[in-house]
Amino acid sequence: MPGENLSRDEARERAELLSVEGYEVALDLRSAVGEVRDGGGESAPDGGDGPRTFRSVTTIRFRCARPGADTFADLLAPSVTAVTLNGEALDPGVVFDGKRVALAGLREENVLVVDAQCAYSRTGEGMHRFVDPEDGEVYLYTQYEPADARRVFANFEQPDLKAPFRFEVTAPDGWTVWSNGVGERTDEGVWRFRETKPISTYITAFVAGPYHYESDLYRRTLSDGTELEIPLGAMCRKGLARHFDADDIFTVTKQGLDFFHDNFDFPYPFGKYDQAFVPEYNIGAMENPGCVTFREEYVFRGKVTQASYERRANVILHEMAHMWFGDLVTMQWWDELWLKESFADFMGSYSMVEATRFSNGWITFANNRKSWAYRADQLPSTHPITADIHDLEDAKLNFDGITYAKGASVLKQLVAYVGKDAFMEGARRYFKRHAYGNTRLEDLLAVLEETSGRDLASWSRAWLQTAGVNTLTPQVVYDAAGRITELAVFQESSASHPELLRPHRAAVGLYRREEADGSLVRYARAEVDVDGPRTVVAELAGSERPDLVLVNDDDLTYCKIRFDAESLGTLRAHLGEVSDPLARALCWSALWNLTRDALMPARDFVDLVLRFAGRESDIGVLQMLHAWTRSALTHYAAPEWREEGGRALAEGALRELRIADPGSEHQLTWARFFAATACREADFQLLEGLLEGTAKIDGLEVDQELRWAFLGPLASHGVANEKVINAELARDDTASGKRHQVRCLASRPSAAVKAQAWAAVVESDSLSNALVVATIDGFVQPGQRELLAPYAEKYFAVIERVWAERSIQIGMDVVSGLFPGLQDSQGTLDATDAWLAGHADAAPALRRLVLEARDDLARALRAQACDRGAVG
Repeated sequence: MPGENLSRDEARERAELLSVEGYEVALDLRSAVGEVRDGGGESAPDGGDGPRTFRSVTTIRFRCARPGADTFADLLAPSVTAVTLNGEALDPGVVFDGKRVALAGLREENVLVVDAQCAYSRTGEGMHRFVDPEDGEVYLYTQYEPADARRVFANFEQPDLKAPFRFEVTAPDGWTVWSNGVGERTDEGVWRFRETKPISTYITAFVAGPYHYESDLYRRTLSDGTELEIPLGAMCRKGLARHFDADDIFTVTKQGLDFFHDNFDFPYPFGKYDQAFVPEYNIGAMENPGCVTFREEYVFRGKVTQASYERRANVILHEMAHMWFGDLVTMQWWDELWLKESFADFMGSYSMVEATRFSNGWITFANNRKSWAYRADQLPSTHPITADIHDLEDAKLNFDGITYAKGASVLKQLVAYVGKDAFMEGARRYFKRHAYGNTRLEDLLAVLEETSGRDLASWSRAWLQTAGVNTLTPQVVYDAAGRITELAVFQESSASHPELLRPHRAAVGLYRREEADGSLVRYARAEVDVDGPRTVVAELAGSERPDLVLVNDDDLTYCKIRFDAESLGTLRAHLGEVSDPLARALCWSALWNLTRDALMPARDFVDLVLRFAGRESDIGVLQMLHAWTRSALTHYAAPEWREEGGRALAEGALRELRIADPGSEHQLTWARFFAATACREADFQLLEGLLEGTAKIDGLEVDQELRWAFLGPLASHGVANEKVINAELARDDTASGKRHQVRCLASRPSAAVKAQAWAAVVESDSLSNALVVATIDGFVQPGQRELLAPYAEKYFAVIERVWAERSIQIGMDVVSGLFPGLQDSQGTLDATDAWLAGHADAAPALRRLVLEARDDLARALRAQACDRGAVG
C-alpha cells in the first residue's frame, strides 16, 4: 500500500466514499511514568529496546457510499494488537503495514475497532512525552497538524472527514487530563470527556500530567438575551508556576472573546476554553478547540519587553480567531490552508489593535510579519496564497510566510477594498452557512460578493491565485517654483513572475522637515488605485516640494517600496526624525529590502542602524533592527569588512546600552544586542564582570535568562569552558537551562566539539526535538566559518538519508539548520547545484528546502558583491 504521505487524490477519493459518524477513543497513558512499559503493561528496564508505548483503542463508525468498496484507515504505530471490521477479526500482520490499515469489502454502515500500541514522541509530533529535569515529573501533550493524530489513534486523517469524538483516558494517579471537551475523572481513575462537535482529526487534543492550572470565567449576554458562560483555564509545568502570569493571559483572552462575539455574531461553539503552555513545542501555538496549546516560552522566566507581551497577545488572539476560521469552518484540503491561517493572522493583529492595550500592533505587522512574507515570496518555492498541495509533505512546508503573513496582508487590503462592514458581514454569513463543514475559496468569495456588491473574481486571480511581490516606486516632477507638477507611481513585477502587475489600493504620503525641531512630518496624503505599470496621483499635483515621498503610507497594500533619489538622501541623513512610528517602520523595512536586494551596501544599512536605531521609540522595531543588522553583517557584508563592521556594532551597542534609561526595556534590548555582537577582549571582560557581579550597569538586572544571553558569546568565543557552562546549568537546572547549556556547549570553537554536535544530531536520534534545535543553533556560529568548512561536503552526503529516516519535523530542522550557508562562496553554490542536479528524484519537500537555502546563499553573494563595490 502507499506510504504515510497521503496524497490529495487519495483524500479526495476517500472523502467521496466515506462519511464518518463518530469516534470513540480510549487511551491508557499509565505507561508514561516509571520503568519503560508498553501499553499492555509489560515491563522492561529503562532504556530497553523499542519505543515507550501506550495502548490506544479506537472505534470508528462510518458509512460507505459504495458498498463492497475498499479503503484504508491511517495509523502510525509500532504494532497493532487487533483489528475488527464489522465484527470480523482481521489479521493485523496482513492488514497493517505500520502506516495504514487496509479495509476491504465495506458495507453501507461500518464499525472499525483498532487496538494498537502507539509510541510516545520525542519530536513534538503526536503524543509528546517530556521529563522535567528539575523535578523528574512527566508531562504529555499532543500536536497533530497537519496529520499526526494517526500517531495516537487510528483515524481517517484528512480535514474534510469531520466527526464528533468521545475520548477517555486512563492516567497515572495524581494526574489531570484535558481534552477538547469537559472531562471528569471516574472512581476507577478514568477520565471521560464530553462528546465534541464535528471537528477534524488534526485539531483533537490531549494534555496530561501534573500541570499547574489556574481558572477563570467569561460571561456575556448574547443578543437574544441568553447568558453565555465559558470556563477559562490556563496551565503550565509546575516548575514554571512562579513565573506564570495567568491574569494577563485571561485579560487578553476575555478581550478577544468580546471582540469576536461583537463582530462574528456566532457564539463560541466549543464549551470551555483551556490554554496549555507546554514544553518542547515545535511551533508557536495550535488552535485545538477548547484546548489550545502554546510553546511554554510564552511564560517569561525573566524580564522581557512589551514586544514580547504583544507577541504573546497576538498569538492568543490568532488561535482564538481559529475557533471560527478553521475549527468551526475548515478547509476541504490543505490547498486552502490560507482560509484559516491568513484569516487568523489578520484577525489576530486586527483584534489586538482594536481590543487590547497593544494599539500599535499594525507597526509590528508591517515591520515583522510582512518582512517574513517578503522573504518567502522571493524564494524559488514561492506559491500563490491558494497553493497547489499535492500531499502531506507539501502541506507541512506550506505553513510559511505566504500562507500566514502575505495572506493576512492581502486580507488587510481586501478590508480596505470592500469596507470593514461588508467584510465582517461576509464573515458572519460564512460561519452560519458553513458551520461544522468544509469550504473552498469560492465559498468565501460568494459571501463577500453578496455583502460588498463587488465582483471579486479578478481580485482573487490577481492576489490569491498568483505568486510574487510587486515593487512600487515614486517618480516626481517639479516646476520652477518647486511644486509638484506630476507624481507617478511605477509598478514593477518580480523577476520570478515578470508578467504580473496587480491592482493596489495604496496611500502616498508627502513629508517635510519642520523648522522648529527638524522632525519629518506628513503634510499631504492621497489614496490611489495603482493599476498597471504607471499610475499618476493627480490629487498631489500642486503640492509643495517634499523632503520624503512615502509610497504605501499607512501600509494599506502588500508590496516592496522604493524611494526616489531625493527621498533616499533624506532618509540617509534624517531617518530618525520621521515622527510617525508606522511611517518610520515602513522606511526601515524598505531600506532592509534594498539591502537584501543588493541595491544598498550592507555597511550602509549597518551605518543607518548605528546612527538612528538609538532614537527608535518602538521596542519591537528596535529588536527587528538588531536582528536585521546581525544578518547584514553575517550574510550580506563583504567578508573583508566583517571584522571592522563587527567592532563598530559592538561599540555602538555598548554606547547605547550605557546611555539608555536605567531599568528600561530599551536598556534590556541593547544589553542583549551588545552580548550578541561582543567580539573584543574588553567586551568579554565586561560580560564576565556582569555575570560575576564585579561590573554593574545602573538599572540592568541580570536575571537568569540574561545570564544565559551573556554566557552564549563567552562560550562561542572560547572564553567560557565546559566547567563554567555546567556550573551555570547547576544554577539553573531546569528545562530551559538545559536547552541553553546544550546550545552553549555546541557553540565552543573546537573541532572535537563540532564533531560531537554533528554526530548527536545527524548520526543519532536520541535527542528530543528541542535539544536538536539547541544543538544546531550552537553548532552554527558565524565566527567559526573555518571550523565548519569540513561539514559542507558531509551535509550533502547525509541529507537524503536523514530525510528518509527521521520524522518530517526533525528532517526539516536538520536540512534547513545545517545547510552550509556560512561557507558563502561560489564553490558552495556549485556544490548545491550539483546535489540538486544529481537528486532530481529526491522527495519534493527535501528539494524545496535545499532550493530555498540555495537561494539565500545566492542572494548573500549578490549582496556581498554590492557591499564590496561600495569601497571608495
